Amino acid sequence: MKNDDFPLRVVFSGNRMEAEILKGALEANGIPSMIKDESLSTVTSPYLMAGGTAKLLVHPDDEEDARSLIG
Repeated sequence: MKNDDFPLRVVFSGNRMEAEILKGALEANGIPSMIKDESLSTVTSPYLMAGGTAKLLVHPDDEEDARSLIG
């Protein structure tokens, strides 16, 4: 991720598994991203994939390209 004062933008919100797949697609296309997982399952097991919401975040400069890639 670029290091500056701009807040990251949410380009996807849904289950963790979908977020991981989309993260891989973005990064394969040169768009750095990160997942913010708001479920307790990540505390107990990152592979549980149960409940909660995961958000896929990108730098504001990459938002338009990310949205066009993930549809």
